[in-house]
Amino acid sequence: MDVTIFAPSPALTITIEEQDARPDIHIHAGGQGVWQGRMLRRLGVRVTICCALTGETGRVVQRLLEDEGFRVVAVERSGRGAAYVHDRRDGQRTEVAEMDGDPLGRHELDELYGATLREGIASGLTILSGPHGEGALPADTYRRLAADLRTNDVRVVVDLAGDRMTAALEGGVDLLKVSDEELRADGLLEGEDVGSVVAAMEALRDRGARDVIVTRADRPFLVLDGRTVHEVTPPALQTTDTRGGGDSLTAGVCAGLAAGEPLREAILTGAAAGALNVTRHGLGTGEQETIARLRDSVRVRALRGPSADDSDDSHGRVSPDGLAALAEPTDHRPHHEEPAPEDPA
Repeated sequence: MDVTIFAPSPALTITIEEQDARPDIHIHAGGQGVWQGRMLRRLGVRVTICCALTGETGRVVQRLLEDEGFRVVAVERSGRGAAYVHDRRDGQRTEVAEMDGDPLGRHELDELYGATLREGIASGLTILSGPHGEGALPADTYRRLAADLRTNDVRVVVDLAGDRMTAALEGGVDLLKVSDEELRADGLLEGEDVGSVVAAMEALRDRGARDVIVTRADRPFLVLDGRTVHEVTPPALQTTDTRGGGDSLTAGVCAGLAAGEPLREAILTGAAAGALNVTRHGLGTGEQETIARLRDSVRVRALRGPSADDSDDSHGRVSPDGLAALAEPTDHRPHHEEPAPEDPA
């Protein structure tokens, strides 16, 4: 199983924890694409990360990625790379310092684009992840990459919001994962009930997404899979850090898809991976065997579509349970993910 990740500007992350009343400093490569890739590696998937590595921090990030077993295809350049320092000694993340790094130049972007296209065609499945920093590269890059990859029979998964999501949809994507809060910030969702979210998902499908996952903070997430709407409730576990939960969900789904599973099965691994990740301090981490066992605790309910009842559902009728869910706001059961646009830091 192989997956390519477009991670244009991974970050050097320094996190200060406390152990035995003393500072405990951890240094890792980070950023959305790295966290997705880390979970994919935990699930036994070979991962190629296509990225730009900048200056001193870039050299350190490359070594850290390679030590984790990633295949790194990098455009190397001088300048300032993305990095942050967070202090978690009181149990909460406090930003000490952060820098976005320098934007990609035209020639650097051309090299990175070509490398991602080449590696994506080789793997057959590519995740387009967001950069660390708003100005790292033009949003239209995502439209062009999505279109060119799909033209070459590559499945494209995006976990984006805002202008980058809009651009990717114009190019066409196989699976879009986004949070309801991100949709609300973009003016694409008004209500909080299931019916409003489903309507927004259908609008995203009309704009270029074949399938859609929308996470909803502490509530079950929703999946638009063809004509079927699934409500997915992950196992309720104690939360240590919500960062990386959404990226782990995306990675788990992609691991299933890369293994040839249909989306209905792949979301089980995604839900389990996201749930386990928030119990841990490490972002995008979790044991494969634990995730496999947690799959059995994921609850999936078809709200609409052929699998919602046993009758012919060619017109997308809603099942009795689905009617109730679409008519009323859902309960606020414990859930693994706190929405964070693109989880870039």
